[in-house]
Amino acid sequence: MRIMTRIILLLAIAGLNACSAEHKALDKETQSYDALVGGDSANAFATVQAALDAAPSDEKARYRILIKAGRYNEKLNITRGNLEIRGEGAANTLIYFDAYAGNSRGYRADGWGTPGSATVSIDTVDVHIADLTIENTYDFLANDIKAADDPTKAGDSQAVALLLDTRSDKISLSRVTLNGYQDTLFVHGNRAYFYESTISGNVDFIFGQGNAVFDRSTIVSRPRNSTFAEGEIHSFITAPSTNIAREYGLTFLDCKLTREEGVPDQSITLGRPWHPTTTFPDGRYADPDAIGKAVFIRTFMDSHINTQGWSSMPGTAPDGTKSRIFTPEESRFFEYNSTGPGAAINAQRPQLTDAQVADYALETIFAGWQPPR
Repeated sequence: MRIMTRIILLLAIAGLNACSAEHKALDKETQSYDALVGGDSANAFATVQAALDAAPSDEKARYRILIKAGRYNEKLNITRGNLEIRGEGAANTLIYFDAYAGNSRGYRADGWGTPGSATVSIDTVDVHIADLTIENTYDFLANDIKAADDPTKAGDSQAVALLLDTRSDKISLSRVTLNGYQDTLFVHGNRAYFYESTISGNVDFIFGQGNAVFDRSTIVSRPRNSTFAEGEIHSFITAPSTNIAREYGLTFLDCKLTREEGVPDQSITLGRPWHPTTTFPDGRYADPDAIGKAVFIRTFMDSHINTQGWSSMPGTAPDGTKSRIFTPEESRFFEYNSTGPGAAINAQRPQLTDAQVADYALETIFAGWQPPR
């Protein structure tokens, strides 16, 4: 009996020691961050939004959030700067939300549904996000397969995963996955840096006016459910709307352009020029100064990339129709040392010279800012 009692006592002590060690580990983990989301810690927030709400209004000190492995169904609008958000790996930590432009106008004062659909929006300065996935789970493919005259077909099916809004600047993302279909990433602000990240989508899925660099990242084209003729272009990777006064737009350095199953050969182009419909003193029409810029440098391209390289895009004419066609030749589209079966050099695919590519070093593109990784 004494032996049994001693064994029970030893087991209890071992359990207490293990419990104590676990609490010490949690305490150490919590001390490394200002806020913990998810997991088993008693100090953890249940949602990412709650952790953001707990941040001090004074932004002098960096506020660091760790999001434990798990699925978080949230729609986040980040306006607090000097912020770091980390997950436990893109395969483990997921922030997701189901919204599309047609049902998202109420999320913004300007009533613009496309940015309103974003799962995560950032409208501040100096935010670093790492090691997680952000996804818009709107079922684009189910809508895409519907006939044009189907009354249930959504006309505004853009569904943004990440929006970098107009006031955003010095935004960096490392080892982050962004998943969506049409309009996955809206770069609507200033400087942004994506390092070793993955971005998936189909129609114009990396777009906007911002100065964004994609460094050693994987860009994944996803299939469509619409019917296309053989050889017809299905989708476009980029749709830059860079103002002519900006030297840099969407820059891809040492990236890979891959595809999911179901994306045919020769069905995707590198991009098309987006001239947003804008209100001017003499009317409302496509912005003539949005001379989009997209540059692919030392990028591997699989055989889904069409030999012609780039596409044209319609814009709003002064009479309100979509009769104005903007061509790649009117834009700032370039490549340098593309490789893979989708690479080609022809009259439709302008190339940078060795001297010109020297201007695309990070320290030049991001003058005055060295993004973290």
